[in-house]
Amino acid sequence: MFFIKQELPINEQIRQARVQVISENGEKLGEMDTSSAIELAGDKGLDLVLVAPNAEVPVCKIMNYGKYKFEQAKREKESRKNQKAVELKEIRVTPNIGEHDFGFKCKNARSFLESGNKVKFTVRFRGRELNNTKSGEVILNRFAEELEDISVIEKKPHLEGKTMFLILAKK
Repeated sequence: MFFIKQELPINEQIRQARVQVISENGEKLGEMDTSSAIELAGDKGLDLVLVAPNAEVPVCKIMNYGKYKFEQAKREKESRKNQKAVELKEIRVTPNIGEHDFGFKCKNARSFLESGNKVKFTVRFRGRELNNTKSGEVILNRFAEELEDISVIEKKPHLEGKTMFLILAKK
């Protein structure tokens, strides 16, 4: 047997004495007793569903509730399928990065950003490089400038231990 998870009151679950009724085609049938509305829906082999309980006169619609719930679940599944989780892609560099390497890393970051991911640039300092953290900040700011046409800075460059990082997100 197949059970439908119910969210809207249907048929005998409707407790209001009088309701505004809408037919299965969407035309207004007017205000009537709940019992006669349920009887009308039953004659057509459909359900009476309370769609707007908070209205001045509660609104009910005559419809096939099972089919309605199935289509709603189908739409929900379809919308979940189209969602994409944003990933955080990391690009590691050193404070004394070469010009060609810089361009290559920028090209990779651009492709990551265009595909909807965030990019985390990490500058790792080793040994005496920690005495000159300003050079790492300059490189990170240069990356931000290079990619400013398609990205925004989500987290400004800051030092954490031996690494300094910057996070960019798509505009």
